[in-house]
Amino acid sequence: MVEKFLGTWKLVDSKNFDEYMKCLGVGFATRQIANVTKPTTIFCLEGDTIVLQTQSAFKNTEVKFKLNEEFDETTADDRKVKSLITLEDGVLKHVQKWNGKETTLLREVNDDKLLLTLTLGDVISTRHYEKA
Repeated sequence: MVEKFLGTWKLVDSKNFDEYMKCLGVGFATRQIANVTKPTTIFCLEGDTIVLQTQSAFKNTEVKFKLNEEFDETTADDRKVKSLITLEDGVLKHVQKWNGKETTLLREVNDDKLLLTLTLGDVISTRHYEKA
């Protein structure tokens, strides 16, 4: 089921991302850069390990994980988090926990479009990607 996520995705639209980053504690200057950056997300498989790369002019990140196995992650904004990614009803659910806080990133694919929904408390941001 993870196969539909594989490939390269380019950001085409983003809503409420600045507010989401504020809730994460991201500083003003970094938010300004992140708000104008259009990252590319790449999903690939290495055996039973999923590799998630995010590439932009600002910063590149890579996360390697297995579904249903907790792992340590350093986020693009340098938070050290415990992450768990599961696949539920065709949706990749990525939960990050740090310092008593928790954020959820849901990724869903419909046709050649990927929707990323970021939730922290009552703040929700959506980011739309298209297959490259």
